Amino acid sequence: MRRNGMRAALAGLLLALLLAACGAAISQPLADGATAPAASATAMADYRRKLAEYTLARQQYEAETEAYWSAIAAKRRDRNAKRRNQIPIALDDYVLAQPPRYTGPPRPIDPSAPAETPPAPPRKYVPVVADFLASAKQYFNFVPARPRSELQFKRAYARAAAQAGLTREQVVRLYAFESGGNGKYDVQAGLEYSRNRRAISTALGYNQLLHVNSLSLLAEKGDHFIKALTAKAAGRPGAARSALERKIAVVRRMVAFARTVPVRWSEHEKLADTPQGLGLHALNLDIDVGPLLQSQKLLDSILFARRKGFDRPLSAAELEMMNFTGDGNGFDIVTMPTAMRGQVPTANFFRQSGYERNPVVIRNNTVAKLLAATDAVMDREIKRQGAKDMAAAYSR
Repeated sequence: MRRNGMRAALAGLLLALLLAACGAAISQPLADGATAPAASATAMADYRRKLAEYTLARQQYEAETEAYWSAIAAKRRDRNAKRRNQIPIALDDYVLAQPPRYTGPPRPIDPSAPAETPPAPPRKYVPVVADFLASAKQYFNFVPARPRSELQFKRAYARAAAQAGLTREQVVRLYAFESGGNGKYDVQAGLEYSRNRRAISTALGYNQLLHVNSLSLLAEKGDHFIKALTAKAAGRPGAARSALERKIAVVRRMVAFARTVPVRWSEHEKLADTPQGLGLHALNLDIDVGPLLQSQKLLDSILFARRKGFDRPLSAAELEMMNFTGDGNGFDIVTMPTAMRGQVPTANFFRQSGYERNPVVIRNNTVAKLLAATDAVMDREIKRQGAKDMAAAYSR
């Protein structure tokens, strides 16, 4: 009782201080000569009270949110340490509560404020295909060899995926999930449908690689890509061989550029965000290189799981978890016992910013729900013509 009484007293004191602060803030003159409507003393007193209540509620919510995501990060570090030491993961190694939700009062409207609504801050520009192509041309004098048809690119991708050891089911179901069942080789996230008018990320192609993925793959697997392209060039005649050899020279320069920073995601991200770094993403549109990049991303996830001792084939939904959340988090999901999946929130596998801008993981807020929803989308989208064409291309 004494602790509750002290907590109530402190909350009351904080509310009183906030009321005083809000009153002081409101008494400041409006900037730039803006005029405000006349507000009665009663209306202003009511506003100050509501603003203080709102501010207190937001502060409490933000403190709870910070504590929650700190616990998520700490539990993740502990799980990683356990895995390194081959200690089994238990249910209490996860945060089992869902993220806090703000349930307090809304921010009140200042009756003395100008009636004009301030303009919304400009959205951060997301580069699009035209930007990738322009950067590739400017910095590497590279123009990707585009396919004559969508089916030609699907066939090239299916060959690369099969050579990488990916199964037909994995390839077709992931394509269906990532591209909506009908996506083109140059489809970009947010621009899948005509009603969408802006890109929401740089995710591109059948497997929706980010521009950072492209740079990381070149830095880590560039020698493999060059070897595959060199073998391909050896089997081509005359002019076709010369063209591919020129392309190999470009890829070598891009690989060298990607390796100018340490092999860390944060360093790759900074380099990929530069104008020159954006040019590497244009390789996804090339009929020779794009399929290698797109299939390698999936193969890397499979190899990651194998190195961790996971021997059985990954289902398409499990492979998507590794593609979607990153290999470490995805492996955590894939190896989780079925009995635990319905109890573990999806928040455990994201940072706060990534979680809060992803309505899919918020809506499907446990591992079991997220896996089921992923399978359901795949089941629906594989019925579309693009997925059927991909299945046929893989069979050739």
